[in-house]
Amino acid sequence: MDQAINEIEGYLLWEAEKDRARTRASAFCAGLPWLTDTQRREVELRYCQDQCDASRAYLERIAVRSATLRTEYESVYRALRRRLVTAFLSGTVAVAALVTVAAIVLTAH
Repeated sequence: MDQAINEIEGYLLWEAEKDRARTRASAFCAGLPWLTDTQRREVELRYCQDQCDASRAYLERIAVRSATLRTEYESVYRALRRRLVTAFLSGTVAVAALVTVAAIVLTAH
């Protein structure tokens, strides 16, 4: 279910990015009033494609970096969890030893 939601979200985000690219392309061409209609369509198409290519490359870099960070953070989390468990167990053993020594001392008197 989560996978399907992620795919739908990704699709909608990419469609929104393509729409932004088309809007930017149109705004860019609006500043070039000497273009013919055919030239305007060609420039908009190329501009839009360039923006989509740049966005795709950017998103791919983010995905790679995100995966790298996830691996690093999971590794750090596991190390911290091991330290916490070790500290908890050490503390438990220390408390048990103190209780045992206290019980021995109290029964000796």
